[in-house]
Amino acid sequence: MVYTWLVAITLHIPSSVSKPFCSTKFMAASTTSIPSHIKAWVYNEYGNIEETLKLDPNIATPQIKDDQVLIKVVAAALNPVDYKRALGLFKDTDSPFPTAPGYDVAGVVVKVGSKVKKFKVGDEVYGDINENAGNPKAIGTLAEYTSAEEKVLAHKPSNLSFIEASSLPLAIITAYQGIERAQFSSGKSILVLGGAGGVGSLVIQLAKQVFGASKVAATASTGKLELLRELGADLPIDYTKENFEELPEKFDFVYDTVGQSNRALKATKEGGQVITIAGPASPPAIWFFLHSDGAVLDKLKPYLDSGKVKPVLDPKSPLPFSKAIEAFSYLKTNRATGKVVIHPIP
Repeated sequence: MVYTWLVAITLHIPSSVSKPFCSTKFMAASTTSIPSHIKAWVYNEYGNIEETLKLDPNIATPQIKDDQVLIKVVAAALNPVDYKRALGLFKDTDSPFPTAPGYDVAGVVVKVGSKVKKFKVGDEVYGDINENAGNPKAIGTLAEYTSAEEKVLAHKPSNLSFIEASSLPLAIITAYQGIERAQFSSGKSILVLGGAGGVGSLVIQLAKQVFGASKVAATASTGKLELLRELGADLPIDYTKENFEELPEKFDFVYDTVGQSNRALKATKEGGQVITIAGPASPPAIWFFLHSDGAVLDKLKPYLDSGKVKPVLDPKSPLPFSKAIEAFSYLKTNRATGKVVIHPIP
């Protein structure tokens, strides 16, 4: 396998992670073996996702374009953007109903478009299937099959399970591109707000391992401070006991994943920068959202292969396909550590 990582008592990788998904049965897949209709969790109106989401066993299998592949979904991670989209956040640019949510996928290629060069049938892949978050596909990753452009995908690192791999794409690309957007460089200091979350946990690791930060500080609740240390934070801050903006030490860059850009600005050095992914941003803080790109996943592959950068899964992960609604309810509590993943998918 697979790499299994334990952090104190706050984090565990369930035993199901260590059971590799066999992709060999897909090696000889043909268009005749792909079903015309599939099971998917869908909604047909905007509203609270726990109320609108229904399991539909008769959704048409996505058709692929020349630059796309069809993926048999093995695992899918949930993100806050999923339930925000369900509320109508992207109403003007969204796909028509029915909508199957889900951006993150790990699975096996079962069909390739005529212009696809990077992948072949049987390849294990992962990625965020929506290049533009505000213009997402109708059939996302909470489905038996989904489609994606070649350019948003990467080959799954062989040492990661499908569960682990599915937890990464949206979060790690957001983390990487946000740090890059700030023109962060070696020797600078960074404060991560929400360091135990899906994006924050990866910002800590990337800042340290990839960008060469001189110092990484991060906030979390009391029970998650040890996790921050394990991820590489030099200064774990308990936000239930300290106001990070009142600390005498200031930082070159603050990465805000929780929506506190006003306070974050007070924690920066003169000339420092704040990027938030939980807008709106208070100028001069910058609101940022990713542009899905498989090239970023390829670039980070050596760090994932070596274990220098690790997936962080919530202790409840994975939840089975049948528990998608419960998974969203839990995600919306904002108490998750790392990522919430759905697996197995029929």
